[in-house]
Amino acid sequence: MSSAAGFPPPGSSGDAPASAPADGRADPLTFRTATQDDIPAVVALVESAYRGDASRAGWTTEADLLDGQRTDADAVAAIVADPASRILLALDSSGRLVGCAQLTVRADGTVYFGMFAVRPGRQGTGLGTRILAEAERQAATLWNATAMEMTVIEQRSELIAWYERRGYRRTGERRPFPYGDERFGIPKRPDLVFAVLRKELR
Repeated sequence: MSSAAGFPPPGSSGDAPASAPADGRADPLTFRTATQDDIPAVVALVESAYRGDASRAGWTTEADLLDGQRTDADAVAAIVADPASRILLALDSSGRLVGCAQLTVRADGTVYFGMFAVRPGRQGTGLGTRILAEAERQAATLWNATAMEMTVIEQRSELIAWYERRGYRRTGERRPFPYGDERFGIPKRPDLVFAVLRKELR
């Protein structure tokens, strides 16, 4: 992983407010980069969006596919400390964390997008689209990224369709799920695999 294209520090031009959509479905959002102090809140948000019964309040839950954890403090801390990565935080008008996403720049000019989570009670209000758009903006402006890439569990057809409506396309590449590594969860079925999605940014 190349770290030559380092991030500006939190509070620089990479952190920006975003206006609410015209239909007023959501509060204005403020974006900033996560620090070590944010790690517990990020872990709690990601777990709430993907694991356990609480995640079923939103549509991004993986509770039918996986038990166990989605991430942990060590994994989030490693991303925060990596000069080639950042975790983008989205806060509502009250300052509450409502979404996050990982961005990691690669040597080939693409940016990996992962650890995308929206608070379950706020899903379906347009927040995810706005956070994704801000992530793409930062990838393009901070690093002059050529493309954004992500991996999505192939069985999550509704989530893949959501990304496709926002310009992402399957590359045809499939990557194995890390069976046996409980840091990524405990699979409930034997056929999980990741599909690679990509969107050109310029």
